[in-house]
Amino acid sequence: MQFSSPLKSNSKKVMLLGSGELGREVAIEAQRLGLEVIAVDRYPNAPAHQVSHRAYVVNMQDKDALLEIVEREKPDFILPEIEALSIDALIEAEAKGYNVIPNASAVQKTMNRKNIRTFAAEVLGLNTGAYEFVTTEDGLREASQRMGYPCVVKPVMSSSGHGQSVLKSKEDVSKSWEIAKEARGDASELIVEAFVDFDYEITMLTVRNGKETVFCEPIGHEQRDGDYVFSWQPMQMSEIAKKRSQEMAKAITDGLGGRGLFGVELFIKGDEVYFSEVSPRPHDTGMVTLITQSQSEFALHLRAVLGLPLGFTFYGEGASAAYKSEAENFKPTLEIDDELFSENSYVRIFSKPDTHKGRRLAVALVFDEAQKALERSRELIEMIKDV
Repeated sequence: MQFSSPLKSNSKKVMLLGSGELGREVAIEAQRLGLEVIAVDRYPNAPAHQVSHRAYVVNMQDKDALLEIVEREKPDFILPEIEALSIDALIEAEAKGYNVIPNASAVQKTMNRKNIRTFAAEVLGLNTGAYEFVTTEDGLREASQRMGYPCVVKPVMSSSGHGQSVLKSKEDVSKSWEIAKEARGDASELIVEAFVDFDYEITMLTVRNGKETVFCEPIGHEQRDGDYVFSWQPMQMSEIAKKRSQEMAKAITDGLGGRGLFGVELFIKGDEVYFSEVSPRPHDTGMVTLITQSQSEFALHLRAVLGLPLGFTFYGEGASAAYKSEAENFKPTLEIDDELFSENSYVRIFSKPDTHKGRRLAVALVFDEAQKALERSRELIEMIKDV
């Protein structure tokens, strides 16, 4: 394969649609391969904007605005990095010959929980928990009674846990209905999921380059309010459960097609595996790979996009902990204890242009036996403070 330099007439261009902290790492890996990076997001100075050759600020759900940028830049690869964007723009761009990663159909299916759940359960026949879709508060009340309590309520379109809640009794229906309106996306329809009695959940990072499919070691993770706070790799699980997890991850990614890295979320009960969700892009829980692997999930994503070999070395066990802002600040400043910068730990700062309570600002990474690393990451994240 030929590699060129950026800002030349023969440069290979990557366009990121979404420029948060995950997009930032993708942009850095793209820069390392000599790719010209164009970062697009809804707000100025987004993390990936700061490490790209050109940046655009636009309403990400404005089809015409997105297509205008695509036509102006003529990227070789379009990498959607968020769910809340115009799928019509991606479909039209693909129809015009642009290479959407992994493909517009896969993005359309995965950005909407209704689409991906029905595809996984009813088309591919994957094992999932019971579910229903509702559009009214009364519908939510009736569906939750059929699902039984507790059950999980999510907008069909959202991200990072926004709008998600656990409905514990019929008295919580109105509260869950109101929480759903906080979605980053479309809250007009909700999925009501029966609570799966699982032992733990994992992310199976699955990478396709058009020639082979490879898997990273399974990642365990802990969520609060539907959003990742801690992850560790590998998750200890039986060989049977691990094999079944890989088989399920391959089935869903084969069904979606295309190239790139997919974050496949699965519930595990004993040796049984249940499909939960899939993201056709690097996953927040996968930030742990920045310290555990020779090729992080971001590097593997770019390799897959370019059709390069996917070999990597798993260095060893580790954990990650997300730091979330405790206040609103238009000049974000973090006080980080020197103890986080050690022989087996460090911090990655996301450089968000402003903060609000709960906004993810940094990640602490620890290299050690998984359980020790997780315990240490819990200690270290307490040593970061908003100033």
